[in-house]
Amino acid sequence: MKKRYVNLLLAMVSASALMLGSVPVLAESDSAKTESGENAEAADEKDVSTDKENTLEDGVYTAEFDTDSSMFHVNEANDKKGKLTVKDGEMTIHVSLVSKKIVNLFAGTAEDAQKDGADIIEPTTDTVKYSDGYTEEVYGFDIPVPAIDEEFDVAILGEKGKWYDHKVSIKNPVKEDAAETADDSDEKDDDKQSKGKKLKDLKLEDGTYETEVTLTGGTGKATVESPAKVEIKDKEATATIIWSSPNYDYMIEIPVSVFDAEMEVTADTVAMSTPHEIDYTLNFDSSSMKKADK
Repeated sequence: MKKRYVNLLLAMVSASALMLGSVPVLAESDSAKTESGENAEAADEKDVSTDKENTLEDGVYTAEFDTDSSMFHVNEANDKKGKLTVKDGEMTIHVSLVSKKIVNLFAGTAEDAQKDGADIIEPTTDTVKYSDGYTEEVYGFDIPVPAIDEEFDVAILGEKGKWYDHKVSIKNPVKEDAAETADDSDEKDDDKQSKGKKLKDLKLEDGTYETEVTLTGGTGKATVESPAKVEIKDKEATATIIWSSPNYDYMIEIPVSVFDAEMEVTADTVAMSTPHEIDYTLNFDSSSMKKADK
């Protein structure tokens, strides 16, 4: 009797242990499933958020065009940027290159570019204008863009008929209307800063004067002699500009229309293969103006 009681007690203890041991296992399994589901949901939400961040609404943007090559890149006149067009979720960027030596492009690898039926991108002829006013014709291309801030393959074909592989990426797109608004704001600020003084504000009598003058624009290599002579006669001021370079054969806008502000001028240089005009600005300092020695 006593033995049976002990056996029964042991059986009850074993059963309790099994039951108690099984409960935490089930609870852990449910918790793991819940946690796994929450992680998956969070991951999905993150993917959706990332997709939204990488999706641009239809419109025209200015965007940076980065490449892995010093030979294949945006023309310096365009500050590494191209025009990105987004329509119906499809993105294409137009970039002007540095010359006409790259004759074709392909959105993909050089190997795929040489296969039958490959969609080869033909060039456009673009005119770029450099900071010194010089203009040049170069080739431009409309390149499909699969994603922003991600590298993708672009193959280029040189004049010698060989394809080369490159990696490119599109970064920092700015919608054009926003960029124009910023430009307008900058222009307004520039206007405020560049009003300067008119000749009548100086209240100077007719005669020959000397005044400090600064030149900006072009390549930065050319300078003008300062102080410059300014002749005032019949309520008009005319400056005599002496250049540091003998390659300039004439200059436009010698009449001084404003003091203490940037005055746009155009100079003609014969330093290159053909004569061409370059835009500069002159700033005449009225505070330094004094009568010239006779």
